[in-house]
Amino acid sequence: MIRFSLRLAVSGGRQAVARLLIIAAAVAVGVGLLLSTLASINAVDKANERQLWTNSGAASRTETAQVDPLWWWGHNDYYGGRQILEVDVAATGPTAPVPPGLTGVPKPGEYYASSALAQLLRETPAVELGDRFPGRLAGVLGNEALPSPDSLYAVIGRTPDELKDLDGARQITTIATALPAVCEDDCPGRGVRGDAMTLILSVVAGALIFPVVIFIGTATRLSAATREQRYAAMRLVGATPGQVSVISAVESTVAAAVGTVVGFGLYAALRPLVATIPFTGDRFFADDLVLTPLQAVAVALGVPVAAAVAARLALRRVTISPLGVTRRVTPKPPSAWRVVLLLAGLAELAYFVDRRPADTDAQTAAYLTGFLMIMLGLVVAGPWLTMAAARGVARRTSRPAMLIAVRRLADDPKAGFRSVAGLVLALFVTTATVCIIGTINENRGTLSGVPQTRAAVEHGARVGEPPMTDALSDRVVADLRTVPGFRSLAVAHANPDGIGRAPGETRQFQPSLVLCSELATTPVVGHCPAGAAVGAVQPYAFFDLESNEDREWPAAPISAEELAKLPVQTVYVTTDGSTAALEQTRTVLTKAYPHHQARTVGDWGSTAQKELAGWRQLANVVLLTTLPIAGCSLAVSVVAGLSDRKRPFAMLRLTGAPLRLLQRVIGLESALPLLVVAVIATGTGFAAAAMFLKSQMDYDLVSPGAVYFGLVLAGLAASLGIIASTLPLLKRITGPEAARNG
Repeated sequence: MIRFSLRLAVSGGRQAVARLLIIAAAVAVGVGLLLSTLASINAVDKANERQLWTNSGAASRTETAQVDPLWWWGHNDYYGGRQILEVDVAATGPTAPVPPGLTGVPKPGEYYASSALAQLLRETPAVELGDRFPGRLAGVLGNEALPSPDSLYAVIGRTPDELKDLDGARQITTIATALPAVCEDDCPGRGVRGDAMTLILSVVAGALIFPVVIFIGTATRLSAATREQRYAAMRLVGATPGQVSVISAVESTVAAAVGTVVGFGLYAALRPLVATIPFTGDRFFADDLVLTPLQAVAVALGVPVAAAVAARLALRRVTISPLGVTRRVTPKPPSAWRVVLLLAGLAELAYFVDRRPADTDAQTAAYLTGFLMIMLGLVVAGPWLTMAAARGVARRTSRPAMLIAVRRLADDPKAGFRSVAGLVLALFVTTATVCIIGTINENRGTLSGVPQTRAAVEHGARVGEPPMTDALSDRVVADLRTVPGFRSLAVAHANPDGIGRAPGETRQFQPSLVLCSELATTPVVGHCPAGAAVGAVQPYAFFDLESNEDREWPAAPISAEELAKLPVQTVYVTTDGSTAALEQTRTVLTKAYPHHQARTVGDWGSTAQKELAGWRQLANVVLLTTLPIAGCSLAVSVVAGLSDRKRPFAMLRLTGAPLRLLQRVIGLESALPLLVVAVIATGTGFAAAAMFLKSQMDYDLVSPGAVYFGLVLAGLAASLGIIASTLPLLKRITGPEAARNG
């Protein structure tokens, strides 16, 4: 039976072979995208694992070993908005633990850098970056110590005396292989939240796979009428339902199996491309994009089995009643209950607007389920919506082409909607994705504040920390003033006695003391009262993104001479805003006071910017993938509909119906459900995005820009063009021989 089924699958000539190839191609695309998504999730986990070692200095770690202790101090630096992770180490003996990616602990006066950082050091003037690192570059860190080829990591050799009295430095005897139970500010390698990225990639996977599933279903409908008649004829001459099921299952399973094999090859070909997409803000190592054995086996076996089951369900009319096909029984019209699933998906998202789930697993279950229910609901409700629209138009038109088209749609709305289902889903996915990413980008993507704050470098101790230094050296001041692009300098002194503190203010918010002459050169921080020598400035003024130019700080009852004797808490330097000026200023301060961090506005937003860049890239992937697949699905579906209905159209031509009339019928049959359900899908995408954003992030939906609306209009215009491009086939397939041999 299986051998006979294989012969029968290709006995239809070129048309049968073409149908099998289209099914195989659709399955290959779906398998390739699915495997790439699974591999990306695995790559996130691997990237997180390879940066766990940077948490070795966490205070909550209790792991020990009988080896010489290693002094450890992990901290961050920045260059041009890119984060640099630095770990200063000092061995106390020959058996001290060695960080991964190295063959030994770096000696004092040498450091090892990641490949990306080493390249950046070569390409950047030393006064902007290289001078921050002591000694010489002794080598490159191995990839086993890096989460990404873009990672900027450095391990710096020090002496124990340089680190032992440093706040935040600790002795360790083991290298961390797991995330510490408690992470304060001493866990630089927390990595990407794998659960959150799994949520994002799961939604993306659903958005990508759904149109592909529609494409596969559409491809299997090619020559459906001919095959149903063939199977019905087999039943009439004595074939059992089981034999018919085997024949149909073999045909679909062979095509799916071939497509699965090609899909694995497509995944292998896509790996280098997927590795370059910064889903997490940085690229993946290509070697991290691997599948687990269970995933590979599940896809390799599951897809052909699913194809066989789908074929069995598709032929249930033939299996149950072969005369139902030969007699051309009008299908039962869909009921209004079909919209329940769509409404349930929207209701689920609406329920969580003010009830955000507490953890990521619950959020995944809530939001992913809601979006999947909506996508499935659009497919299920589509035929009923098509029928309702067709009946509404039928009551308001008298044109022959429109009457024939809407009557045919009302009689078989499933067939009418099937051709546009893929594009409808693509519109929903496009709308929801653009709205969500666009709103997040609007709220997080642009740093607030004024240009003056983005042109400043702040260096020193944070609130509550010991002062940075007893006094700012003349050499440092001279070096800062010689930086090209230097504008002004303000030195904030510690205020141990709370001078100028307002009544009721706690010590945590006591002001720093600044010379009024220096404040006059940095107006973005504020100004003193007329005639004052020293101002009492709140520390937040040096971190504020907004200008305090109109703020008048109270005078402090202390002389400039007395102020000079107080320790320095913070140094605030303004520049012309160029990268060269900002980074050279940072280098001067980092060299002079390496135990404190120089910060800029761009640094604070760099992590968020990387994450947003990854999300924007995901949106681009979704848009560039779903729309072409939906277009292919539409073209295949229209051609399949023409092929299945060539005999009725041939009969109409024989009775005198003009070819142009029939072409208008075909166009209207495809365009009406497309436009009607597209409006509903787009509106549903707006609603789903708004509820998700309000629930998960408490953001109000921001309307997408002109690019989105242009994309939607272009997509609809292209779809109508695809429909129009298939109309010339009608003349060729509706000749007299089609009526005679149908």
